[in-house]
Amino acid sequence: MVNSTPRAGAEETPPPFGAEAGQALGTPVLVASATEPGWPVVWVNRAFTETTGLTLADVAGPARGLVATSAEDGSGLRHLEEAVRAHRATSALLRLRRAGGEWFWARTVVTPVAGEGDGPAYWIAAMVDVTADVDRDAAVAAEVEVVRRESEDLALIGAVSDLVMDLDDPYGLRAIADLLSRRVVAWAGFYVDDDGLQAAEGVDTSRATRLPGRRRDAGARPVFVRRGRAAGQDPVQRMLDGEGEGAAFPLDLDLDAAHETGSATAWLAEDLRGRVPEHLRTGHVAVLPLPGRHRVLGALAVVARPAEVPADRPAPAADVPTRGGLDERTRTILSLTARRVGLGMENVRLYAREHRVAETLQRAMLPEQAEVEGLDVWSYYAPNVVYAQVGGDWYDVVQISRDVVGVVIGDVVGHDVEAAAAMGQLRSVVRAYAFEVTEPGPVLERVDQLVGGMRIPRSAGLVLTTLARREPEDGGCPTWHLEYSRAGHLPALLVRQGEVVLLDDAGGPLIGFGHGSRRTAGVDLQPGDVLVFYTDGLIERRDRALPDGLAALREVAAGATAVDAAGIGEELLARLADSPEDDVAVVVVRVPDLTDTSGHGGNVRSRRWQLPGEPASIARARHAVLRTCHAWDLGDAANAELVVSELVANAVLHGWGRVTLRLHDTGEGLRIEVEDSNPTPPVATEGHPGRIGGFGMRIVERLADWGWRPSRGGKVVWARVRPTSPG
Repeated sequence: MVNSTPRAGAEETPPPFGAEAGQALGTPVLVASATEPGWPVVWVNRAFTETTGLTLADVAGPARGLVATSAEDGSGLRHLEEAVRAHRATSALLRLRRAGGEWFWARTVVTPVAGEGDGPAYWIAAMVDVTADVDRDAAVAAEVEVVRRESEDLALIGAVSDLVMDLDDPYGLRAIADLLSRRVVAWAGFYVDDDGLQAAEGVDTSRATRLPGRRRDAGARPVFVRRGRAAGQDPVQRMLDGEGEGAAFPLDLDLDAAHETGSATAWLAEDLRGRVPEHLRTGHVAVLPLPGRHRVLGALAVVARPAEVPADRPAPAADVPTRGGLDERTRTILSLTARRVGLGMENVRLYAREHRVAETLQRAMLPEQAEVEGLDVWSYYAPNVVYAQVGGDWYDVVQISRDVVGVVIGDVVGHDVEAAAAMGQLRSVVRAYAFEVTEPGPVLERVDQLVGGMRIPRSAGLVLTTLARREPEDGGCPTWHLEYSRAGHLPALLVRQGEVVLLDDAGGPLIGFGHGSRRTAGVDLQPGDVLVFYTDGLIERRDRALPDGLAALREVAAGATAVDAAGIGEELLARLADSPEDDVAVVVVRVPDLTDTSGHGGNVRSRRWQLPGEPASIARARHAVLRTCHAWDLGDAANAELVVSELVANAVLHGWGRVTLRLHDTGEGLRIEVEDSNPTPPVATEGHPGRIGGFGMRIVERLADWGWRPSRGGKVVWARVRPTSPG
């Protein structure tokens, strides 16, 4: 602070522009002699004294020393000194001190006054007090900065919310961690806690990470499994147990400290030492819980960015709690992120749980691949909901009696548990009445009466068909007679020698809306005839009308080159169901021509099955391969049976959702493709130490050429079985 006591020997020198004019100015003015080295102050006006509280006696002496001890803005001073040494006029914004010690902002304009020589004789400094303007600008800038940071934070939280919508993706949490690492912290990683704590990268967050009896591949990520309540201090486990609600989060986890052996804290510290990049390792990691509605689902671990403290500012006090080295803004962002992720994970699990229930219901209700004596039958069903595997479409093939077969295909509106339940009720009712009455029209009349009283909340349409076998009196080939009745459903197709006939008679309203008799139509079938039953998902698209889709189906059915039901079905799916917009159910029934000795020429040699993700599907897949190899005359099917058994077993054990099995005759051997919804590629191992199994892909390698590719919903593992060497 400048001493306000008048200095001895201070004498006023008239200013170069006249004393009276200078005193009349309302702007503070200071005049300094250009004499170096100090540029002494020789005159000030009244406005200067009124503004600063300093007289000439107070400021007399070197101007350089005066400004250096009275100013705080180092950059302004350097700019001012450089201009003076260059003998040029300049201006600078300086923060100066008044006589009483109060700081104020002054816009200072310094102008040289020419002397007799080359350099200036005086320097005139005119000052304007702009403290109010600077304070106002600073306040506005602070408000703008607050708004900017809030906008950035909102945009970040919005981006996190968008990513939370994809938490059913096994790598969804990694995407959120990468976003936090780019925008908020130096490093971030998620852990999920389901019967064990595990790093979340590549983990299906829609289900428990460790399921009873679920096989784990060699080299899988480590999992911490708690073996009872740990004694002593285990803050991470207490946080996961929800016992740390009163504690301040995040936890500050010291990676270099000695934690209790066997505790979740010790396991997490060790795992983080291996996951956090070495150049980012500071010894401390902040850990936040991922709260669900009823329990903590996991943890978010982050490494804070190094604090950036300006050189002219004091460092934070050592005793100030850092809480993981995170400032308040970062803690707020991370807390909001953790809460959104926790709720998002729980929503995904609730959604997945509902659809697993619906899938279980539907899987129990849908029939197995039908085997009907005297008829070639192929069936296909696929819902159009990723991972849900639930729809309202259904089919049924029923052996009503030795000589009568029933075929039903129907559609209940919806893709949820209610739709699956309604479908199951209708299927059971139709089955029961078909066994009792047989004739389609009267069966649907009874269904109308019962459904009206059941108050099924979803509307439904169906086609009920019966095929009766007739043995000729002369002992020749048996013939078949078809009867059908429709309840608000698309007509089936009859394909005969390249001509397509719509079975569109005997139509009626949707099930439950019929209040009178329902008609039955009939037609005699000939050897080689093909019946195609389908739901609207096969032909309906947003970019075309339903009649156009039906015309496309008729065209494909008429031009089918395959001679078996499976081949014809595959042609229909390949041409019409590449990108369905609804559930698809198809049943193809072919009346064999026992007099045809042409073999299977023209067959597309491709078949597909949808299998539930359960162990029983392994036996079904083996049976499908054996039947296909026999139908296509591919010789010894033992190797193909073993390969498909291993591939489907891997899909059932390590995948989720339905399993798709495709078989192709490449001309050089059988190609087997197995698709599931787990994108993680298969790995050939040398078995699991201390456990049975793990050799599956080694067996496949010995019998086939194999590989894998990603698919829209997961991955496809393929194998081309090598032909068996003669002898």
